[in-house]
Amino acid sequence: MNQDLKRLIPWMLLLLGLGVLMMSYTASAQKSNEQTSDLQTKQRRAEKGSVAMRDRGRYIVKIGGCNDCHTDHYIESEGAVGEKQWLKGSRLGWYGPWGTTYAVNLRRFVSVFPEDQWVSFARTAKSRPPMPWWTLKDMNELDLRAIHVFVKYLGPDGENVPAALPPDRMPNYPYVQFPMPSK
Repeated sequence: MNQDLKRLIPWMLLLLGLGVLMMSYTASAQKSNEQTSDLQTKQRRAEKGSVAMRDRGRYIVKIGGCNDCHTDHYIESEGAVGEKQWLKGSRLGWYGPWGTTYAVNLRRFVSVFPEDQWVSFARTAKSRPPMPWWTLKDMNELDLRAIHVFVKYLGPDGENVPAALPPDRMPNYPYVQFPMPSK
């Protein structure tokens, strides 16, 4: 073998090794891109699922009457309250033999629960009137999860409402009396 060829062999081996590395890297990058694409597809599906769950939650909150008590001025405005104001609670008290209760700020309340804990809470909670806790208890799991997704989407906003009062204390804020006094 001539001297020039002997000197070229290490370079040729180096180039061959670099070529193998490049092909390996390209195959790996292609596989990584496919995995990234698969992941992005899964994320898009999850986002679409989240949007569908959020929309379902919005619908349930709306038709379930949650805003009637948990959103200030919802009833008297015939529902003409912007979504950004929904579920922030109300200082309107509900006074009866149980004392006075206030519709909690669901945006702050629900935000502390992971989804599974929210479902568990909704299944077991018993609230004082006028909260119809039995409607939460009777909802299917998917509906409860949709409510959680929607309320989390709204974000924790607004102030806490006054604490409940015992029956012997009259509220300082406006209130609705149950049962209504007879005339």
